[in-house]
Amino acid sequence: MSPRVKKKRAPGRKKRGKVLPLLALKDIVIFPNMVVPLLIGREKSIKAIENAVFSNGNLFLATQKSPDNDDPRKEDIYRVGTESKILQILKMPDGSAKIMVEGIRRMKVQCYEAEASYFKVRVVEFGGTSRSGIESEALMRQAKELFETYVSTNPRIPAEITPSVLDEEDQDRLVDNICAHLLVRIQERQELLEIRRAGERLEKLISVLSSENEILLVEKKISSRVRKRIDKSQKNYYLSEQLKAIEEELGKEDYLLNEVKELEKKIQEAKMSAEGEEKALAELEKYSRMPSTSPESSVYRNYIDWLIQLPWRKMTRDNLNIDHAEKVLDSNHYGLKEPKERIIEYLAVRKLSKKLKGPILCLVGAPGVGKTSLAKSIGEALGRKFVKFSLGGVRDEAEIRGHRRTYVGALPGRIIQSLRRAGTRNPVFLLDEIDKISVDFRGDPSSALLETLDPEQNVAFNDHYIEVDFDLSQVMFIATANTPHNIHPTLLDRMEIIRLPGYTEWEKLGIAQRFLVPKQIRENGLVKYDIEFPRNTLLKIIREYTREAGLRNLERDISRICRKLAREAVKKKKKSVKVKPGDLNKFLGPRRYTYETAGDEMTVGVSTGMAWTEAGGEILKIETLLMDGKGQVTLTGQLGNVMQESARAAMSYIRAHRVRFKLSDSFHKKKDIHVHVPMGQVSKDGPSAGVAILVSVLSALTGFPVRADMAMTGEITLRGKVMPIGGLKEKVLAAHRSGIKTVIIPKENEKDLAEIPDNIKKRIKFITAERVDEILPVVFCGKNV
Repeated sequence: MSPRVKKKRAPGRKKRGKVLPLLALKDIVIFPNMVVPLLIGREKSIKAIENAVFSNGNLFLATQKSPDNDDPRKEDIYRVGTESKILQILKMPDGSAKIMVEGIRRMKVQCYEAEASYFKVRVVEFGGTSRSGIESEALMRQAKELFETYVSTNPRIPAEITPSVLDEEDQDRLVDNICAHLLVRIQERQELLEIRRAGERLEKLISVLSSENEILLVEKKISSRVRKRIDKSQKNYYLSEQLKAIEEELGKEDYLLNEVKELEKKIQEAKMSAEGEEKALAELEKYSRMPSTSPESSVYRNYIDWLIQLPWRKMTRDNLNIDHAEKVLDSNHYGLKEPKERIIEYLAVRKLSKKLKGPILCLVGAPGVGKTSLAKSIGEALGRKFVKFSLGGVRDEAEIRGHRRTYVGALPGRIIQSLRRAGTRNPVFLLDEIDKISVDFRGDPSSALLETLDPEQNVAFNDHYIEVDFDLSQVMFIATANTPHNIHPTLLDRMEIIRLPGYTEWEKLGIAQRFLVPKQIRENGLVKYDIEFPRNTLLKIIREYTREAGLRNLERDISRICRKLAREAVKKKKKSVKVKPGDLNKFLGPRRYTYETAGDEMTVGVSTGMAWTEAGGEILKIETLLMDGKGQVTLTGQLGNVMQESARAAMSYIRAHRVRFKLSDSFHKKKDIHVHVPMGQVSKDGPSAGVAILVSVLSALTGFPVRADMAMTGEITLRGKVMPIGGLKEKVLAAHRSGIKTVIIPKENEKDLAEIPDNIKKRIKFITAERVDEILPVVFCGKNV
């Protein structure tokens, strides 16, 4: 083979190449015959593409040395690349472009042309001639075999490309086609592109393919080992489940043996009743024979856990120190004499007799009078745990007695749940809002409570879920209600009613001074400041800004004032503030309520009655007006049914005694009578206004004026008898607040005067009456009526 002779360039001739726009690539090397899509975003690259499109559509693709460089210079780009043709270009909305290019031939940068907006280079063709011969044929065969192995081992390369590559006979084209599908580092791909001679390129390609095939083989071995381990784990799990099934059939569930023994030990330590222990052991026997994968297994386990966790024998020791109980009750509550006395009586009897069953007390009173807090104080005084069950809105009997275990997600009732939470069988158990229980198709919870609250039955309370009698006789049940009228009669019969009538003004004043003001000062961060609420300020808040039996609105108003004082303290750095009555308009706004006051003059047709409301006592001005007409009686002022009946009874009594009252026989036919009770926006009802209505109507008919400083209460019968009423204490306090000097009450209410504070009884004259005849001379100032 003769050596090649290098031709000399003619003198004066300079080698010149092509001038093409340069597109720098970040993480890819393009080979000839390679078709690939590219996403272009840099401004220089967009300019280069636009220039190529306007010329012949060709550009020079070269790879950056560092893919992290967003603005490469000349020295940052490899000098050997590929001349490529733009097959397709797509402009994107964000200004970027997507192009499809095809590599044509390898080229080398000769020099950079001056261009500011993008790179333009002069390139010359780069590549050597292919040699033929045995060595070259051997290299090509080895490269093809290695590539075929590479494709079969690497799942990321489709097998469809193999035939087209293996049919290639040109050395350079073979290297280019293999490199186009070779998944190696950028530096190795660039090195394969920059080797000039075809034989050297094949040798380098063979080296790279051999190395990659070895790596892929190791990866395959590692993957195989991992898969074998997973298969072994699954096999072990399958065999383990088979073993459990076999052990279940043979009755040798060793894997449950320890758990069953532990549960059996807990059952014995729980000190259940004989019935409960027998039931628990029977259920444990069923559980021990049941496969753990069975859905019923968890049902049996939960049931056993409930039986174990119930406080069958656990009790707290009562603190029977009466002095301690009185101290706790007095420190937490102001007033409430009757409830406190009942608790002290319970402690005294309990101290003398250990067999006393838990009483069923029902605290009845308006919202905010302290029913719930009193129940907590009882628990504190006795040293017992306290649990609460709010019955408001409860409709389902299962809330009380539990669900049967046949239901999915069944649980015991709230009684049993609360006892487990308390951890003792003698807590103070508060049944809150017992008057608000509802009834629907799911049962009557009131009836379900009968067994719970009956001292003769609750020694063997049976919950549907537990299915074992549980002794509730040591539980001290305390119920609360706003009114007893909505409580089921048979349920009410099992409870001892203790009424909390609401607080008087003086009691509210004492509570505010001792409890509410210090509490709100503490909660609003004013402890370091000298904040003073004088007595007359608190009285004005009670009278003009709240109208309630309890204390919630009073506490809210005090809290509102404290918040505003805190704001002023932060801004103005005040250390001492005295809240005067005149400041209330600034803190709370205009007064919200007014109350009736006794007049100075005697008026015809106007009497003063007294009424009880949830917010305390009120006095009512009852007005009667006569008009010419046909004897029609009109009642206005949002009077309830009871007050309307009282008005009709008063009219009937007057008509029956018209001769005595010196009225004409036809007075009821020629005069229309209009009875009105002012404050019409407030609904009024009750049996205590009968006497006042009678006096008002009779005054209008006879023309006798009624004493303005006198108030009266009591219902009347058609025979003129004055019937007793309730709420005397609240009514008398309202009369005193309004300036009333004399109060007429039914004779049978004389015993209730013991509830009236002594300072009030000294300022008001009380007149008791059994019949209307005793009242009329007094109210009409001795007139012969």
